[in-house]
Amino acid sequence: MTAAAIEATGLGKRYRKRGRWALRDCSFRVPAGRICALVGPNGAGKSTLLAQAAGLLPTTEGSIRILGEQPADARDRVAYVAQDKPLYGQLTIRDTLRMGRELNSGRWDQEGAERVVAEGRLDLGVRVRTLSGGQRTRVALALALGKRPELMLLDEPMADLDPLARHQLMGTLMAEAAEHDTTVVISSHILTELEGTCDYLLLLDDGKIRLGGETEDLLTAHRLVTGPVRDLAPHTVVDSRTTGRQLTALIRPEGPVDTDWQALHPSLEELLLAHLRSPDAPVLLTPSAERNDDRTAVTA
Repeated sequence: MTAAAIEATGLGKRYRKRGRWALRDCSFRVPAGRICALVGPNGAGKSTLLAQAAGLLPTTEGSIRILGEQPADARDRVAYVAQDKPLYGQLTIRDTLRMGRELNSGRWDQEGAERVVAEGRLDLGVRVRTLSGGQRTRVALALALGKRPELMLLDEPMADLDPLARHQLMGTLMAEAAEHDTTVVISSHILTELEGTCDYLLLLDDGKIRLGGETEDLLTAHRLVTGPVRDLAPHTVVDSRTTGRQLTALIRPEGPVDTDWQALHPSLEELLLAHLRSPDAPVLLTPSAERNDDRTAVTA
């Protein structure tokens, strides 16, 4: 089995002031070399999970290992871009990149970092505090890519970009990851963009992983069927809705689908929305995403 970039076992995080668990009994695995989409509703625990993987947030229970090490020990090999893109506003872009070089002297790629900035037509002499949200995102990603990490953790990195800038930066990110065999875990609500770029998927909801594994395998394990209103047994029904005399449902087939049903492979968006509408659907993990202690998972 491919070495793991992230392994979590019974991972939990409780915020005492809020009195709730952001993550609870969360177990999964992300193999190295993948471009992994981390998706889920607001409040599902995505930011908490990424911060724990980055070694910036302690666990309440369970464990998480990054590139075979404790998160704090793997920091030199990991780049993390948080939602708020924390940068020093008084520094120029040039000074910001210089700081990145000095803090990461063993692995720093100055040419690569400057290329990401140049693609956004940004002046290196401009102070960070004068930048727009999208421009700050580009500088933050330049710092992350310049570090030449083995693992990149990106928390909603494209949320404040216009569609063209998102497309350009996503292309840059994917090209750099492919060239250097970087594992990327990217949290995003932009499902249509993830479908064309991510080959691995984690669906996090209510603090637990509900879908995990190779995107293609998860899609293949489901069918979107349309046909007469009747019982769909023995198939596992994830989500269904009725319009007149027609029933449309997302199922996990248990054997052949009747010929009087139209059966199609779902898109990634259809798959995710159906599971988000049906929080009681059984957990589904492919073998590469499973931990040995998983007991409730159904293998794809």
